[in-house]
Amino acid sequence: MSTLNLKTLNKMMRKKASYLIPAMFGMLALHSPDAVAAPYTAVVARSNNNGKSVTTPVAWGAANNVVFMGVGGTSPSPYTKQSDGAAVLGVGIGDPKEIGVQVSLISLDVSAWGEYSTSIHLFRQLQDGDAIAVGVENVMLTDGGDSGKSYYVVYSRGVQDESVVNKATNTTKLHYSVGAGSGRFGDKSGLDIATGKGPHGTYLFGNLAYEVAESFNVVTDWNGLNLNAGVSKSFKVGNIPFGVTIGLADLTDNSGDGVRVIGAAGFGFKL
Repeated sequence: MSTLNLKTLNKMMRKKASYLIPAMFGMLALHSPDAVAAPYTAVVARSNNNGKSVTTPVAWGAANNVVFMGVGGTSPSPYTKQSDGAAVLGVGIGDPKEIGVQVSLISLDVSAWGEYSTSIHLFRQLQDGDAIAVGVENVMLTDGGDSGKSYYVVYSRGVQDESVVNKATNTTKLHYSVGAGSGRFGDKSGLDIATGKGPHGTYLFGNLAYEVAESFNVVTDWNGLNLNAGVSKSFKVGNIPFGVTIGLADLTDNSGDGVRVIGAAGFGFKL
């Protein structure tokens, strides 16, 4: 194989390894305990504070001066035997009853700390516990990082049916989101194409989360390319709220070269 082909394949692998990670961290850290930005009315059950997705956006976001941080990764990265990791630091400002703004700074390579991107999430919470949002992920701030930016729009719902509302906490156990996006939500990697998996996914995504025990969600999502599933647990260490999500990615054969472990841990607090 020529040197040029080796370089091309390395770039293809790196692209697939990096661009799946950024969304995962923001979603996990954002939904750690007490990091939800705005209270609901007494007659509407709040969404719970656990992770609601493995790899896809939700419309709820951080606001009202909520700060969140997280780290995590995937093992192995697609088409390699190596693991990949990233970290995020973010803040939410504004009033989500009008418009909330969540901004994240992401380190795409925690081994070198040389590649950084940003993501911006604009959202509004609706009267019935729902939310809508638009956003952009992976806007590169440094050289390197072969993946491009991805835009999305998403609607999220905290189901209000009496059968899934925890009356003690006034939170709903059942949540789902549906959305559409560009970039990582539909563009497959060069190695996916080379191995006969086609060039495009659906560009449509969704997630579903259900609280099976206190502060413990079972979650699944379709990110436009593949099916993923996992669990999310929230807890406190003293007064500091934490969240942990771990799951399995690429459960179907639409992209990548097999099932892999993906996970993250983070916390959020209000200034």
